[in-house]
Amino acid sequence: MSGSRPTLTAKINGADAQFIVDSGAFYSMMSSAAAAQFNLRLRFAPVGFRVTGVGGSTSAQIATVKEFTLAGRQLHDIEFLVGGSEVGSGTIGLLGQNFLEKWDVEYDLAKGVIRLMKAEDCNHTMLAYWATAAQSVSTMDIGHTTPLKPHTTGTATINGAKISVMFDTGAWTSMLSLKAAARAGVKPDAAGVVPAGYATGIGRSSVKTYIAPFSSLKIGDNEEIKNARLRIADISLEEGEMLLGADFFLSHHIYVANSQHRLYFTYNGGPVFNLSKSASVAGTDAPETKNQDDEPADAAAFARRGAAFAGRRDFEHALADLTRACELNPKEPEYAYQRGMAYAESNQPIPAMADFDHALELNPDYVQARISRAQLRLRSHDRDGAIADLDAADRIAPREADVRFSLARAYSSLDLLGPSIAQYGLWILSHRDDARAGQALNNRCWLRALQGEDLSGALTDCNDALRLSDKESSLYARTLDSRGLVRLRLGDYDKSIVDYDESLQLLPKDPWSLYGRGIAKIRKRKSAEGDADIAAATAISASIGEAFKRYKIVP
Repeated sequence: MSGSRPTLTAKINGADAQFIVDSGAFYSMMSSAAAAQFNLRLRFAPVGFRVTGVGGSTSAQIATVKEFTLAGRQLHDIEFLVGGSEVGSGTIGLLGQNFLEKWDVEYDLAKGVIRLMKAEDCNHTMLAYWATAAQSVSTMDIGHTTPLKPHTTGTATINGAKISVMFDTGAWTSMLSLKAAARAGVKPDAAGVVPAGYATGIGRSSVKTYIAPFSSLKIGDNEEIKNARLRIADISLEEGEMLLGADFFLSHHIYVANSQHRLYFTYNGGPVFNLSKSASVAGTDAPETKNQDDEPADAAAFARRGAAFAGRRDFEHALADLTRACELNPKEPEYAYQRGMAYAESNQPIPAMADFDHALELNPDYVQARISRAQLRLRSHDRDGAIADLDAADRIAPREADVRFSLARAYSSLDLLGPSIAQYGLWILSHRDDARAGQALNNRCWLRALQGEDLSGALTDCNDALRLSDKESSLYARTLDSRGLVRLRLGDYDKSIVDYDESLQLLPKDPWSLYGRGIAKIRKRKSAEGDADIAAATAISASIGEAFKRYKIVP
């Protein structure tokens, strides 16, 4: 598990490549940047072909991997769709249903295991073989898979209303469509419904989400969650009105019997759904029980289970398992890195730093460990050490790598504007279709404005970012603020004030917009209004004037 997402390592033409196992993807897929990184030749998909998911749709091309190795088995001429957003979690793509639906699939994500099964003479057999007499096994009929409809889908009820559900390991959190929620009597403006940030998927756009209360959700024949709180969003999928995501999989042991068109599952314990406002799992509990008779047999198994515990924010058990993995195989840098991340996320920076140091001693080219150690060094005010790690990661990482986005943000936090702009440039060049493209364009616009260089390029970046952003989002407000600063630098004070006005309608207490508008008004000889804005900004942030002065932007 990488956070709440199941990942595995395969090989593309002999080179290691990590994938997310995504039962919600109808076909295996990677980004165009990943295809370029692995030197894969692309060909056009049929005219009009598009891939649809959360965040809209995207066009796609096709790449064929001559040698694809998984679990030691070499497969030949495996096709991937190419396009859309990076899937994150340090991976380069998705393994989808065109691969998974060929088998029965057991998902035991709480132990970091997925098993592919071939069922023979099992038509009338209960296949939840792990279940004890004390466990309740729920079953559900699922749809027959076909090349055009390969997803794992079934029927559930919410507040008594029937809904179709899709089992989607690639979704970091479960999510119900607004239309299905409305049929159950719940809308975004109903009592008890609260905003919960934005979600992204395969498309460029982000989707506003809410947390909403429901009296009952029944899944399968034996599981009912009463007084459930669920994430709802304006999603429209070809199959399914609710995604049962990785949070549901982590809290259950699931067997998808494609051979029987049935699904079996048992409950592990702890919260079923992740209701945090970001893509990380927060505030969840550990499974209620831990079968001591089924302990991991080797370092890899301890590491997998430890990562699953970390994904549920159960750091006590995560650290115990990852420590055991490190003891059994002290020369594996991945185990040291995983334990370092668990220490860092549980606010234990000293042992985290020791583990990152050890991982890099074992593998100096471990890019993610370089970046994680740089971030930890930043928090401990070791500026020189952080820069050294970032520079090393820059030298090691492929030009097209998604990690360039993280490098850009890290350089920016050190106020190294030039290196940050360069990293955003590399990332944007290969990730124009990514859901974070608007954020990256705005960030580069802002940095160029602070630097006072290439202001025409900055203006283009901001305009492009605005076209990609939801007009009600904080990103839209931030981009208007960035463009206001660009126009202030250009001496176009009237348009600068208009941008700041619009930004402040969305974020009325933003000190950067208030102070920038104040300068623009003073330069327009509206001194009283400008002084009032600057005073309001300073009341919010006493250091805002010094921040502007540092970049030589003064009234």
